[in-house]
Amino acid sequence: MSAHHHVQSPATAPDDDADLARWDDDGAPPAQPRSSSDAWLRVGAELGDRLVDLSGRQDLLVTCRPGTRSGAPAAFFPTLGEVEFDARLFAPLQPHEIHPRIVGDEDRYPAAWGVFVHEAAHAAHSVWTQPAGADPRVVEAALLLEESRVEGAHLITRPADRTYLRTSARTLVMPDIAHPTLQGIEHAAGVAALVLGRRDVGILDAGETRAVADLCETVLGANLLATLTRIWTAAHQCADHDATTMLAHAQKWCDALDTAAPALPVPENLTDLLCGAVGVVMDSTAATDAADLAAQAAATNAVAAQSKAQAQDRAQRAGQRRKAAATAKSVFNARGTTVTPDGTPAPHGSNPVTGTRRPTAAEQSAAARLSRALRAAAYRERTEERTTSPTPPGRLNMRAALARDAQRAAGSVPTAEPFTHTRRRNSPTPPLRVGIAVDVSGSMRAACAPVASAAWIVARAAALTDPDSLTATIAYDMHLTALTRPTHRAPERVTTFDAKGGHHNLGDAIDVLDHGLELRRPGAGRLLVIVTDARYGSDETAQAVTRVKQLTTAGCAVLQLTLTAKSHHLPGTTLLHLPQPSSAPVAIATAATDAIRRTR
Repeated sequence: MSAHHHVQSPATAPDDDADLARWDDDGAPPAQPRSSSDAWLRVGAELGDRLVDLSGRQDLLVTCRPGTRSGAPAAFFPTLGEVEFDARLFAPLQPHEIHPRIVGDEDRYPAAWGVFVHEAAHAAHSVWTQPAGADPRVVEAALLLEESRVEGAHLITRPADRTYLRTSARTLVMPDIAHPTLQGIEHAAGVAALVLGRRDVGILDAGETRAVADLCETVLGANLLATLTRIWTAAHQCADHDATTMLAHAQKWCDALDTAAPALPVPENLTDLLCGAVGVVMDSTAATDAADLAAQAAATNAVAAQSKAQAQDRAQRAGQRRKAAATAKSVFNARGTTVTPDGTPAPHGSNPVTGTRRPTAAEQSAAARLSRALRAAAYRERTEERTTSPTPPGRLNMRAALARDAQRAAGSVPTAEPFTHTRRRNSPTPPLRVGIAVDVSGSMRAACAPVASAAWIVARAAALTDPDSLTATIAYDMHLTALTRPTHRAPERVTTFDAKGGHHNLGDAIDVLDHGLELRRPGAGRLLVIVTDARYGSDETAQAVTRVKQLTTAGCAVLQLTLTAKSHHLPGTTLLHLPQPSSAPVAIATAATDAIRRTR
């Protein structure tokens, strides 16, 4: 079998005489193409660097060249401290394409890397030495058991290497099945150790090895297979340095075969049967690995696609914020002009503002009442924090003082804290942020007068309530016009306007109010009031609903006021139908009071 090819003694290396002969001259390396030799020398040196991580040993040399002295794809020489590696395993890659020192480069040649990991497992765990005079057949059996033992031990410290060890099984096992060094029952037993032993240490799956398990049970018999299974399972638990125990398991292996062999018929085509069963196992593992690789690639692509979508979303939101900032700067201008969504002045005649007037006595009274209501809603009780201590200052608690004296009298360490200190802190009152977006398309003419009055009342009350409170009102159709601006000064006059526009641009109006009032920023009572019948096109509705959802997710209350029964409801908003337009100021004032009351 293949076991004895992977752990080599220098006395069995067929090319040692040739290696020694190279020192008969001036010490130059054997004649080979100069570029190829140098290139594979570099690859071997980089494999040696990675071998330190794989095996935990720094005293090993890796030689990489086409062909090996042992004849195996790779071999470990314990006494020489050398791992030889057949460069042909990297085919079709050329030396200049192979860079093992780069972590992750091994994914380009998983089969070759799997063989290298297998030899690293030998280097780390095949450290027991055979005693002089040991039976060669027993030693060969021990090396056979060693194959799956070292891979199982390697997985304990490096479980991520399982994928590579599965790949290496196809490279290491299959060639030796077709050209066995053992015959008959020993051949079948060796296949069981190499394949089913890897199953029992977790390299291969039980379902994948079913073909070999069934064939070995037929050839060897259930009893012998169970005996051999117990032997290699016990060998898996053997310590790395315990040669005595390892050879004892190998002796049991040989004894079991010698006892059972005479009674077991050997099929004439046993080698072909074993090759077929192992081929089925290898095809199954290849299919499983391909499926796992495809699933991993799909998961990676999904994560990449999600990351790309998130990046695009962040870029889109950043662009939207920049556009909103520029538009808000244009809308909230001191001249009171109407602008387009891109911030440029709107055509002449598109401004809905008809003039200004002095507030009525009723409006002034309403502003004063709303200011008082907002102050009451914003008031927060003082918080109290009580702490105890064993020493003053603080109020003396007599019960705790007596408990402390009793603890002292009992000779224990006093834990009672008789002094209580109360710290009272004023809670800041939250400011108010109210944005009003009023639709000035032709169907909203009835809302103009009450909304103009409500905008002045809310702005006046907010300024009287808290210097940090801000309100703003925007009239929108296809263009945007600021009726009140987010300043800390109360407006002196009421701005009147008319509804004569066409189309709608609520999405940009919300963006401007959001930027100007910071409606997504917590720490204030935040309210957006949309006065509209919402008779929009599908694109206009979608843009508005997206903005509303962003605001409600951020904790801003959104209220939609409608004046007619034929109005549509914007999803995400709290709909309030006002049969009487004159009740709009009271409805907006109530909503603002509720918003600041809910603020924590």
